[in-house]
Amino acid sequence: MSVLIKGGRIVTAADDYVGDVFVENGTVSLIGESLDVPADKVIDAAGKYVFPGAIDPHTHLEMFFGGTVTCDDFTSGTTSAAFGGTTTLVDFCMQAPGTSFAQALENYHEKIDRCKPVIDVGFHIGVTDLREGGSLEELATLPDQGITSYKLFMAYKGAVMVDDETLFKTMQVARDTGAIVMVHAENGDAIDIIVKEAVAAGHTEPKWHARTRPPETEGEATNRAIQLARVAGCPLFVVHVSCQESIEPIALAREKGWDVWGETCTQYLFIDESALDQPGFEGAKYIYTPPPRPKENQEHLWHALQRDILSSVSTDHCPFKWPDQKGVNGQEFQLVPNGGPGIENRLHMLWTYGVREGRLSPNRFVELVSTANAKTFGLYPRKGTIAPGSDADIVVWDPEKQLTISASTHHSNVNYNLFEGTKVTGAPEVVLVRGQVIVENDELVAQPGAGQFVKRARFGEELLPAQKVSA
Repeated sequence: MSVLIKGGRIVTAADDYVGDVFVENGTVSLIGESLDVPADKVIDAAGKYVFPGAIDPHTHLEMFFGGTVTCDDFTSGTTSAAFGGTTTLVDFCMQAPGTSFAQALENYHEKIDRCKPVIDVGFHIGVTDLREGGSLEELATLPDQGITSYKLFMAYKGAVMVDDETLFKTMQVARDTGAIVMVHAENGDAIDIIVKEAVAAGHTEPKWHARTRPPETEGEATNRAIQLARVAGCPLFVVHVSCQESIEPIALAREKGWDVWGETCTQYLFIDESALDQPGFEGAKYIYTPPPRPKENQEHLWHALQRDILSSVSTDHCPFKWPDQKGVNGQEFQLVPNGGPGIENRLHMLWTYGVREGRLSPNRFVELVSTANAKTFGLYPRKGTIAPGSDADIVVWDPEKQLTISASTHHSNVNYNLFEGTKVTGAPEVVLVRGQVIVENDELVAQPGAGQFVKRARFGEELLPAQKVSA
């Protein structure tokens, strides 16, 4: 199918101009002014923006955690993502302790075969066990399979937390195989002690989730991961940065030219620790990790995004229903599964409160939600830009469309919204994945299975348009 997108304001991370985009056989074929070519479908984009599809490098779909499973599978989660303008996500394929990495991948491929995605999907590997499960030798084979990022948790002691030996050995494998290491940076040992002390003293309300995970524990772990990555000689990506204490070591590393990058997530830019302190147990809706921070951290995060100290905004979409899953027994914060929804509203929030309020240029907006993620995680230039030969992952964005965010308007299986009642201006009008229209005029027009699994390039290498997406 061929598509001609006419007269839109085309914005990439580097460019901003009015023109036409002709899409043929799933890729961008021509870009120009007043293109006169026959097309199966013509989209009038006059007065609209035309962006490369957004990439979310941090999601947890159908993931077992905290005695339960996240409530979005790869159909509902990717549908929700598409309605928000996201055309590719990279989910965390978690290694269960005692199992091999091959078993983990087989498990996750079964998930996308059973609950077919409507957008493209890649996998990070979550490393939890190098003693009785996966081996370093097996880990080293994953980049050949298009799995070019290793995720490790420095938190959640007794569950998925790894020790420094496992972290460092994985970093050495990444150095030798062309992978990038991602870390959830919190000092899990210290937090475990603080949580047990708080619970023993009878402090079990949701607000204690934040009080038992102070910013200093995030800052310490971030710095430790950076220094270990320097010694190992591997690139490092610090996920969901939430506070100044974590921003500072990343800023220093980037000033010195080290291979260190960081992301924040939409919720940290808008939600502060007061959200946890609500009547009853309602604050449990906002139990995610790291926790919501004191409000002054929000401006630190915006500043870090503006200065390219942080290079990405993701969602960490990890949805659990309220109160069925998040409510637990309505009494003890430490039993609540950690995670929050957000896969659909990232672009709405960043456009309204970033671009429209002058915090971000349209180019920087595209870089943060698409291009930088494509470059960091081996998807560029096939994805993350609009250029001849690139995948036709395209969002036609209406900058004046107004909506009120709520649980009733999103397309996820989760039944609450972190941004409930927020009024936003700017939303997708048409979303295409490899030239196929997925969402148009607030309707899903594609079937599950429109999305495909993507094998990603090694860190620093390009995923060339000539290569084929693997089913």
